[in-house]
Amino acid sequence: MTAKRAPGSTPPARGAGVEAGVAAGHRALLGAFATHLAARPAHTRNAYLRDVAQLLAMAGDTPPAKLARAQLMRFIATLHGRGLSGRSLARMLSAWRTFYRFLIERDRSVTEDPSAGIKPPKSPRRLPSALSPEEAARLVAIDGDDPLARRDRALFELAYSSGLRLSELAQLDVAGCDLATGEVRVVGKGSKERIVPVGTAAREAIERWLPVRSAHAAQGENAMFVGRHGRRLSPRAIEQRLAEWAIRQGLSRHVHPHMLRHSFASHVLQSSGDLRAVQEMLGHASIASTQVYTHLDFQALAKVYDAAHPRAKRKSAK
Repeated sequence: MTAKRAPGSTPPARGAGVEAGVAAGHRALLGAFATHLAARPAHTRNAYLRDVAQLLAMAGDTPPAKLARAQLMRFIATLHGRGLSGRSLARMLSAWRTFYRFLIERDRSVTEDPSAGIKPPKSPRRLPSALSPEEAARLVAIDGDDPLARRDRALFELAYSSGLRLSELAQLDVAGCDLATGEVRVVGKGSKERIVPVGTAAREAIERWLPVRSAHAAQGENAMFVGRHGRRLSPRAIEQRLAEWAIRQGLSRHVHPHMLRHSFASHVLQSSGDLRAVQEMLGHASIASTQVYTHLDFQALAKVYDAAHPRAKRKSAK
Protein backbone atom coordinates (compact mmCIF):
# COMPACT_ATOMS: atom_id res chain seq x y z
CA MET A 1 0.00 0.00 0.00
CA THR A 2 1.15 3.53 -0.70
CA ALA A 3 1.44 5.94 2.18
CA LYS A 4 -1.32 8.48 2.65
CA ARG A 5 -0.63 12.06 1.79
CA ALA A 6 0.96 13.75 4.77
CA PRO A 7 -0.92 16.60 6.47
CA GLY A 8 0.37 19.94 5.31
CA SER A 9 1.84 18.59 2.09
CA THR A 10 1.32 20.57 -1.09
CA PRO A 11 -0.04 19.18 -4.34
CA PRO A 12 2.52 18.54 -7.04
CA ALA A 13 3.16 20.96 -9.85
CA ARG A 14 0.72 20.84 -12.72
CA GLY A 15 1.72 18.25 -15.31
CA ALA A 16 3.89 16.28 -12.91
CA GLY A 17 1.60 13.24 -13.09
CA VAL A 18 1.87 12.74 -9.31
CA GLU A 19 -1.31 11.91 -7.46
CA ALA A 20 -0.18 12.73 -3.92
CA GLY A 21 1.79 15.77 -2.74
CA VAL A 22 5.23 15.81 -1.18
CA ALA A 23 5.27 15.90 2.63
CA ALA A 24 6.38 19.20 4.14
CA GLY A 25 9.46 17.57 5.66
CA HIS A 26 10.72 16.51 2.24
CA ARG A 27 10.37 19.81 0.40
CA ALA A 28 13.75 21.18 1.46
CA LEU A 29 15.40 17.94 0.32
CA LEU A 30 13.68 18.19 -3.05
CA GLY A 31 14.88 21.79 -3.32
CA ALA A 32 18.46 20.73 -2.56
CA PHE A 33 18.19 18.06 -5.24
CA ALA A 34 16.96 20.70 -7.71
CA THR A 35 20.06 22.76 -6.94
CA HIS A 36 22.21 19.67 -7.43
CA LEU A 37 20.71 19.27 -10.92
CA ALA A 38 21.23 22.90 -11.91
CA ALA A 39 23.85 22.04 -14.54
CA ARG A 40 21.60 19.49 -16.27
CA PRO A 41 19.50 20.43 -19.32
CA ALA A 42 16.14 21.90 -18.30
CA HIS A 43 14.04 19.04 -19.67
CA THR A 44 16.20 16.45 -17.86
CA ARG A 45 16.14 18.41 -14.60
CA ASN A 46 12.35 18.84 -14.72
CA ALA A 47 11.77 15.17 -15.51
CA TYR A 48 14.04 14.03 -12.65
CA LEU A 49 12.33 16.38 -10.20
CA ARG A 50 8.89 15.09 -11.19
CA ASP A 51 10.02 11.49 -10.77
CA VAL A 52 11.67 12.09 -7.41
CA ALA A 53 8.63 14.08 -6.25
CA GLN A 54 6.60 10.97 -7.05
CA LEU A 55 8.94 8.88 -4.89
CA LEU A 56 8.72 11.32 -1.97
CA ALA A 57 4.96 11.56 -2.29
CA MET A 58 4.61 7.78 -2.10
CA ALA A 59 6.99 7.68 0.84
CA GLY A 60 4.68 9.92 2.88
CA ASP A 61 6.48 10.94 6.10
CA THR A 62 9.14 8.23 5.78
CA PRO A 63 12.60 9.67 5.02
CA PRO A 64 13.80 8.40 1.63
CA ALA A 65 17.01 7.12 3.27
CA LYS A 66 14.86 4.80 5.41
CA LEU A 67 13.01 3.26 2.48
CA ALA A 68 13.83 -0.38 1.78
CA ARG A 69 14.22 -2.04 -1.60
CA ALA A 70 10.97 -3.96 -1.07
CA GLN A 71 9.06 -0.70 -0.57
CA LEU A 72 10.46 0.79 -3.76
CA MET A 73 9.51 -2.35 -5.65
CA ARG A 74 5.95 -1.98 -4.31
CA PHE A 75 5.95 1.65 -5.48
CA ILE A 76 6.97 0.54 -8.97
CA ALA A 77 4.29 -2.16 -8.99
CA THR A 78 1.68 0.37 -7.89
CA LEU A 79 2.65 2.83 -10.62
CA HIS A 80 2.65 0.06 -13.21
CA GLY A 81 -0.85 -0.85 -12.04
CA ARG A 82 -1.89 2.75 -12.64
CA GLY A 83 -0.85 2.44 -16.25
CA LEU A 84 2.77 3.62 -16.42
CA SER A 85 4.70 1.76 -19.08
CA GLY A 86 7.94 -0.09 -18.58
CA ARG A 87 9.79 2.68 -20.41
CA SER A 88 8.35 5.36 -18.14
CA LEU A 89 9.22 3.34 -15.07
CA ALA A 90 12.75 2.75 -16.35
CA ARG A 91 13.19 6.50 -16.68
CA MET A 92 11.75 6.96 -13.19
CA LEU A 93 14.16 4.43 -11.69
CA SER A 94 17.04 6.24 -13.37
CA ALA A 95 15.93 9.45 -11.65
CA TRP A 96 15.61 7.65 -8.30
CA ARG A 97 19.14 6.25 -8.62
CA THR A 98 20.45 9.74 -9.36
CA PHE A 99 18.61 10.99 -6.28
CA TYR A 100 20.07 8.31 -4.04
CA ARG A 101 23.59 9.01 -5.33
CA PHE A 102 22.95 12.62 -4.35
CA LEU A 103 21.84 11.51 -0.86
CA ILE A 104 24.94 9.33 -0.39
CA GLU A 105 27.24 12.19 -1.39
CA ARG A 106 25.33 14.63 0.85
CA ASP A 107 24.96 12.50 3.96
CA ARG A 108 27.63 9.98 5.00
CA SER A 109 25.09 8.13 7.15
CA VAL A 110 23.33 7.09 3.93
CA THR A 111 25.34 4.20 2.51
CA GLU A 112 22.94 2.21 0.31
CA ASP A 113 20.78 2.85 -2.71
CA PRO A 114 17.60 0.77 -2.35
CA SER A 115 16.73 1.41 -6.00
CA ALA A 116 19.92 -0.26 -7.28
CA GLY A 117 19.23 -3.36 -9.33
CA ILE A 118 15.45 -2.88 -9.50
CA LYS A 119 14.26 -3.61 -13.03
CA PRO A 120 11.08 -2.13 -14.49
CA PRO A 121 8.38 -4.34 -16.00
CA LYS A 122 8.95 -5.12 -19.65
CA SER A 123 6.95 -3.13 -22.15
CA PRO A 124 5.61 -4.81 -25.26
CA ARG A 125 7.98 -4.03 -28.11
CA ARG A 126 6.54 -1.58 -30.60
CA LEU A 127 6.71 -2.82 -34.15
CA PRO A 128 8.06 -0.29 -36.65
CA SER A 129 5.54 1.11 -39.08
CA ALA A 130 6.14 0.19 -42.72
CA LEU A 131 4.49 1.08 -46.01
CA SER A 132 3.03 -1.61 -48.21
CA PRO A 133 4.91 -2.22 -51.48
CA GLU A 134 2.07 -0.45 -53.30
CA GLU A 135 2.25 2.59 -51.00
CA ALA A 136 6.02 2.78 -51.37
CA ALA A 137 5.77 2.62 -55.16
CA ARG A 138 3.14 5.37 -55.19
CA LEU A 139 5.20 7.59 -52.90
CA VAL A 140 8.35 7.53 -55.02
CA ALA A 141 6.53 7.87 -58.37
CA ILE A 142 7.24 11.62 -58.59
CA ASP A 143 7.03 12.90 -62.17
CA GLY A 144 8.14 16.17 -63.70
CA ASP A 145 11.29 18.05 -64.62
CA ASP A 146 11.11 20.51 -61.75
CA PRO A 147 14.57 20.47 -60.06
CA LEU A 148 13.14 19.85 -56.60
CA ALA A 149 10.90 17.07 -57.90
CA ARG A 150 13.92 15.35 -59.50
CA ARG A 151 15.90 15.74 -56.29
CA ASP A 152 13.10 14.42 -54.10
CA ARG A 153 12.48 11.41 -56.31
CA ALA A 154 16.19 10.53 -56.20
CA LEU A 155 16.21 11.08 -52.44
CA PHE A 156 13.17 8.92 -51.72
CA GLU A 157 14.12 6.21 -54.22
CA LEU A 158 17.54 5.91 -52.56
CA ALA A 159 16.06 5.85 -49.04
CA TYR A 160 13.68 3.05 -50.00
CA SER A 161 16.16 1.20 -52.22
CA SER A 162 18.98 1.06 -49.68
CA GLY A 163 17.32 1.47 -46.26
CA LEU A 164 19.43 4.46 -45.26
CA ARG A 165 18.95 6.35 -42.02
CA LEU A 166 17.87 9.99 -42.16
CA SER A 167 21.31 11.12 -40.96
CA GLU A 168 22.98 8.99 -43.62
CA LEU A 169 20.87 10.55 -46.37
CA ALA A 170 21.66 14.06 -45.17
CA GLN A 171 25.40 13.36 -44.83
CA LEU A 172 25.79 11.55 -48.15
CA ASP A 173 28.29 13.11 -50.58
CA VAL A 174 28.32 12.67 -54.33
CA ALA A 175 31.56 10.73 -53.99
CA GLY A 176 29.83 8.22 -51.73
CA CYS A 177 27.56 6.97 -54.51
CA ASP A 178 29.05 4.75 -57.24
CA LEU A 179 26.42 4.36 -59.95
CA ALA A 180 28.69 2.18 -62.09
CA THR A 181 28.82 -0.54 -59.43
CA GLY A 182 25.39 0.26 -57.98
CA GLU A 183 26.68 0.92 -54.46
CA VAL A 184 26.46 3.65 -51.88
CA ARG A 185 29.01 4.15 -49.10
CA VAL A 186 27.62 5.65 -45.88
CA VAL A 187 28.81 6.29 -42.34
CA GLY A 188 26.28 5.05 -39.79
CA LYS A 189 26.04 4.84 -36.02
CA GLY A 190 29.32 4.65 -34.16
CA SER A 191 31.08 6.12 -37.22
CA LYS A 192 30.92 2.69 -38.85
CA GLU A 193 31.18 2.71 -42.62
CA ARG A 194 29.22 0.28 -44.74
CA ILE A 195 28.48 -0.28 -48.43
CA VAL A 196 24.87 -0.88 -49.48
CA PRO A 197 23.48 -1.87 -52.90
CA VAL A 198 21.47 0.71 -54.86
CA GLY A 199 18.55 -0.55 -56.93
CA THR A 200 17.98 0.21 -60.61
CA ALA A 201 15.14 2.68 -60.02
CA ALA A 202 17.22 4.63 -57.50
CA ARG A 203 20.25 4.68 -59.82
CA GLU A 204 18.15 6.04 -62.68
CA ALA A 205 16.61 8.71 -60.45
CA ILE A 206 20.04 9.79 -59.21
CA GLU A 207 21.37 9.93 -62.78
CA ARG A 208 18.53 12.32 -63.69
CA TRP A 209 19.22 14.42 -60.59
CA LEU A 210 23.01 14.79 -60.88
CA PRO A 211 23.04 17.23 -63.87
CA VAL A 212 20.45 19.38 -62.08
CA ARG A 213 22.46 19.20 -58.88
CA SER A 214 25.62 20.39 -60.69
CA ALA A 215 23.74 23.46 -61.89
CA HIS A 216 22.36 24.31 -58.43
CA ALA A 217 25.03 23.24 -55.92
CA ALA A 218 27.10 25.99 -54.30
CA GLN A 219 30.79 26.10 -55.12
CA GLY A 220 32.71 23.52 -53.11
CA GLU A 221 29.53 21.78 -51.86
CA ASN A 222 30.01 17.99 -51.78
CA ALA A 223 26.52 16.96 -50.67
CA MET A 224 24.51 14.67 -52.90
CA PHE A 225 21.25 16.41 -51.99
CA VAL A 226 21.17 20.21 -51.88
CA GLY A 227 18.44 22.76 -51.21
CA ARG A 228 17.32 25.88 -53.06
CA HIS A 229 20.43 27.79 -52.01
CA GLY A 230 22.79 25.06 -53.12
CA ARG A 231 23.76 23.87 -49.66
CA ARG A 232 23.42 20.46 -48.05
CA LEU A 233 19.81 19.50 -47.35
CA SER A 234 19.16 19.27 -43.61
CA PRO A 235 17.49 16.26 -41.94
CA ARG A 236 14.53 18.48 -41.00
CA ALA A 237 14.09 19.59 -44.61
CA ILE A 238 14.11 15.96 -45.75
CA GLU A 239 11.41 15.13 -43.19
CA GLN A 240 9.25 18.03 -44.35
CA ARG A 241 9.56 17.21 -48.04
CA LEU A 242 8.70 13.55 -47.46
CA ALA A 243 5.62 14.45 -45.41
CA GLU A 244 4.48 16.90 -48.12
CA TRP A 245 4.95 14.40 -50.93
CA ALA A 246 3.09 11.69 -49.03
CA ILE A 247 0.05 13.98 -48.97
CA ARG A 248 0.44 14.91 -52.66
CA GLN A 249 0.76 11.27 -53.66
CA GLY A 250 -2.46 10.40 -51.86
CA LEU A 251 -1.13 8.40 -48.92
CA SER A 252 -3.56 8.41 -46.03
CA ARG A 253 -1.00 8.54 -43.20
CA HIS A 254 1.99 10.53 -42.09
CA VAL A 255 5.22 9.25 -43.62
CA HIS A 256 8.64 9.89 -42.10
CA PRO A 257 12.11 8.90 -43.39
CA HIS A 258 12.54 6.03 -40.96
CA MET A 259 9.35 4.50 -42.35
CA LEU A 260 11.13 4.09 -45.70
CA ARG A 261 13.96 2.30 -43.90
CA HIS A 262 11.44 0.02 -42.18
CA SER A 263 9.71 -0.60 -45.51
CA PHE A 264 13.00 -1.52 -47.18
CA ALA A 265 13.85 -4.02 -44.46
CA SER A 266 10.39 -5.55 -44.32
CA HIS A 267 10.02 -5.93 -48.09
CA VAL A 268 13.52 -7.37 -48.61
CA LEU A 269 12.97 -9.84 -45.78
CA GLN A 270 9.57 -10.89 -47.13
CA SER A 271 11.08 -11.56 -50.55
CA SER A 272 14.37 -13.19 -49.51
CA GLY A 273 13.97 -14.45 -45.93
CA ASP A 274 17.67 -13.62 -45.46
CA LEU A 275 17.83 -12.00 -42.02
CA ARG A 276 21.64 -11.77 -41.97
CA ALA A 277 21.74 -9.91 -45.28
CA VAL A 278 19.13 -7.43 -44.08
CA GLN A 279 21.11 -6.95 -40.86
CA GLU A 280 24.25 -6.14 -42.83
CA MET A 281 22.50 -3.71 -45.17
CA LEU A 282 20.81 -1.89 -42.29
CA GLY A 283 24.07 -1.67 -40.36
CA HIS A 284 22.65 -3.29 -37.22
CA ALA A 285 25.32 -4.33 -34.76
CA SER A 286 23.05 -7.06 -33.36
CA ILE A 287 20.79 -9.50 -35.18
CA ALA A 288 18.22 -8.86 -32.42
CA SER A 289 17.62 -5.36 -33.83
CA THR A 290 16.82 -6.87 -37.23
CA GLN A 291 14.60 -9.65 -35.93
CA VAL A 292 11.76 -7.19 -35.29
CA TYR A 293 11.13 -7.28 -39.04
CA THR A 294 10.31 -10.97 -38.84
CA HIS A 295 7.30 -9.89 -36.76
CA LEU A 296 6.24 -7.49 -39.51
CA ASP A 297 6.57 -10.31 -42.01
CA PHE A 298 4.45 -12.57 -39.79
CA GLN A 299 1.78 -9.86 -39.47
CA ALA A 300 1.53 -9.57 -43.25
CA LEU A 301 1.24 -13.34 -43.63
CA ALA A 302 -1.35 -13.48 -40.87
CA LYS A 303 -3.53 -10.94 -42.66
CA VAL A 304 -3.35 -12.94 -45.88
CA TYR A 305 -4.19 -16.13 -43.97
CA ASP A 306 -7.15 -14.56 -42.18
CA ALA A 307 -8.53 -13.22 -45.45
CA ALA A 308 -7.97 -16.32 -47.57
CA HIS A 309 -8.06 -19.50 -45.50
CA PRO A 310 -11.58 -20.94 -45.23
CA ARG A 311 -10.96 -22.28 -41.72
CA ALA A 312 -9.67 -18.93 -40.46
CA LYS A 313 -12.96 -17.13 -40.99
CA ARG A 314 -15.37 -17.02 -38.11
CA LYS A 315 -18.84 -18.29 -38.81
CA SER A 316 -21.54 -15.74 -38.31
CA ALA A 317 -23.87 -16.41 -35.42
CA LYS A 318 -27.15 -17.98 -36.41
